[in-house]
Amino acid sequence: MANTKLYVLDPGLRPVPMGIPGQLHIGGPGVARGYLNRPDLTSEKFIANPFSDDPGARLYQTGDVVRYQADGNIEFLGRVDNQIKIRGFRVELEEIEQALRSHDDVDDCVVVLREDDDKRLVAYVVWVPGSQAITSELRNFLKSKLPSYMVPAAFEVIDVLPLMPNGKTDRRALPEPHPTRPEADESFVPPRTPLETLLADAWRDVLKIDQIGIDENFFDLGGHSLLAARVVSKVRSVLDVELGMVDVFQAPTISGLAEMLCPRVAQKQSQSELARLIDELANLSEEEAQACLDRELWIDEAAA
Repeated sequence: MANTKLYVLDPGLRPVPMGIPGQLHIGGPGVARGYLNRPDLTSEKFIANPFSDDPGARLYQTGDVVRYQADGNIEFLGRVDNQIKIRGFRVELEEIEQALRSHDDVDDCVVVLREDDDKRLVAYVVWVPGSQAITSELRNFLKSKLPSYMVPAAFEVIDVLPLMPNGKTDRRALPEPHPTRPEADESFVPPRTPLETLLADAWRDVLKIDQIGIDENFFDLGGHSLLAARVVSKVRSVLDVELGMVDVFQAPTISGLAEMLCPRVAQKQSQSELARLIDELANLSEEEAQACLDRELWIDEAAA
């Protein structure tokens, strides 16, 4: 376009390398002076051009997220207003939606950031008519195409996306994510022990899912390091045992983590029992203390 120059810039108005997303800015004599009767919008979108020696030169911030390709063409990626930050990463929601739409069973979709108790991505999906797919397939599909932080924590299947009069998706009209996953019933294995029940309660609380089987992977359910830290804190406060983030990564299922924790819980209980016995013996005579030890020994042998 004559009398215009294109810039792909980061938030600090620095040019980004080829292949790196940035916001498209337009400069040159062909740039308009601003919006008619909209001084607020003009000051927001038309900014001083840091690449020009002319003090009156302006750049127009288009709001388009793009990147330069190797052949010099510019690839459109989405809009700045659809770019969010989650877990320290900037995420373009339309990039996730494009990946979802490439799945054969997805007819339409939209991805939103929900900020209930914790920031999480939720994908709303409309299946192709007659599809027998399940949302767990979509999760695995996206894992092969996107970084883990871009894979939605929850997938909601709906019949149709709500639309505004202009034809765009009405994100505010999307339903609340349902805490129950329809496909979970098929492979659901409930907790079998008090320890597994305690872990399941902690997982349900941080993941906002009302039914979690003991063999389901924490990270496949939308968990990440920040949520794992909350699980660790909850379990520590109840059991008062050693538990670290690395344990959740090494044993990401309820059954696996319970098996790992079992010896630690038993050791903690043994130490507590020993401390109780020492306190009890300190207040007894020698004969009473011996009788108490004999009784404890008999109980241990009977239990064995």
